[in-house]
Amino acid sequence: MSELFTMQAEISLVAIILLMLLADLIMKTPSHKPLQYMACVLMVVQLALNIIPTSGEAFGGMYHATQMASVVKTILTAGTLLVFLQSGEWLSREDTLHKAGEFYMLTLSTLLGMYFMVSAGSFILFYVGLELASIPMACLVAFDKFRHHSAEAGAKFILNSMFSSALMLYGISMVYGTTGTTYFADVTAALTGTPLQIMAMVFFFAGLGFKLSLVPFHMWTPDTYQGAPTNVSAYLSVISKGAAAFALMSILVKVFGQMAANWSLLLSIVIVLTITIANIFAILQEDLKRFMAYSSISQAGYIMLAVLGGNEQGMASLVYYLVVYIAANLAVFGVISVIEQHTGGKVDRSAYNGLYKTNPRLTFLMTLALFSLAGIPPFAGFFSKFFVFASAFHSGHWLVVFLALVNTIISLYYYLLIVKAMYITPNDTPIATFRTPALARTGLFICLIGVIILGLCSGVYDLFSHVAGLGF
Repeated sequence: MSELFTMQAEISLVAIILLMLLADLIMKTPSHKPLQYMACVLMVVQLALNIIPTSGEAFGGMYHATQMASVVKTILTAGTLLVFLQSGEWLSREDTLHKAGEFYMLTLSTLLGMYFMVSAGSFILFYVGLELASIPMACLVAFDKFRHHSAEAGAKFILNSMFSSALMLYGISMVYGTTGTTYFADVTAALTGTPLQIMAMVFFFAGLGFKLSLVPFHMWTPDTYQGAPTNVSAYLSVISKGAAAFALMSILVKVFGQMAANWSLLLSIVIVLTITIANIFAILQEDLKRFMAYSSISQAGYIMLAVLGGNEQGMASLVYYLVVYIAANLAVFGVISVIEQHTGGKVDRSAYNGLYKTNPRLTFLMTLALFSLAGIPPFAGFFSKFFVFASAFHSGHWLVVFLALVNTIISLYYYLLIVKAMYITPNDTPIATFRTPALARTGLFICLIGVIILGLCSGVYDLFSHVAGLGF
């Protein structure tokens, strides 16, 4: 029974999935509103049940829960709740109305996979969680298969997921072949740094590099974000990326810690390439969803600075960065989504010209979120970047930090291009004034509070630092 209490987050989430399934089956006529309200309420219950971090082991150490892993699960759950709040208007369309229940169940299934990823104590459970998170995600990406390029995006996502998973599994097989075990604790004791083990580590890193959209494993990202429904792109950009980033740091530090000299050099090169290339291509984008794809690639590079730290400070800064990134990125995607639904699918930057004249509140929210993503003080994004820079700098990677700082200046330019379009670029026929649905307004307001308050409340980072000190 103690093992079941250790896995209370996963068990309660499975119960929520079953409840959503039953509700969808019982409803006589398709209706998104009852399902949306039910999904949001159940996610609030999930947060309340698991707000207190727990720790322990189950299945002989295959499942290993830590207090930091519990905190990350809570953050991922909160981000999923925000996505649900913003998805109502999209799901109310005639072509998606009958699939609303499927959206919630698929999304919750991916979240369950991410839970297993962050609490895995074995490569086997980690791989099972990764696949559970990836396969339903492909269905979500192709959700609007008869509109735009959603089916193409889903095909590209699943093909890239297959190749990355195979690559990772190949690396895991090398680890097992050289150590005789897949348990993290036992692998650490058996690693000797042989060439085959170095190759195994590189293959494993490459597999997760696809999930994180790190250069050179990023080519699927812009097409997938552009073709997928906007709310799915939002979920993919923050929740999926957050789970993969935490899992990567945990495994690199706990399992491949003896080979830090090898993976820190590899990671340094990848970070610089990721941030630089993403910034260059982001400047060229007119489609805002492709723009946000390259923005998310760049943000992944900044997140990896925390991984480069490889210590408690790095883990605390990584989790803090995820919280801030979820608030800011979901705010931007939320605005894009509501405007897309009210304009018949306009996502070009030119459509936002003069937006402040007709929709000043959405413009204000979009501006603050973009400022946070750019790292402009006093918004939360400035402090999140400061902490990941400090973590990498204290670990001796000052050159990587310097190059990342230079790229931060470049990123200011392309984020301000959108601000310029909304406030300065003239437009005789701006997007007409409209009212955002109540639940979507609630989600956007929570994101706004997060962007502002997280930068002013130092206790959040102190809490993460304390929990990271207890182990991750």
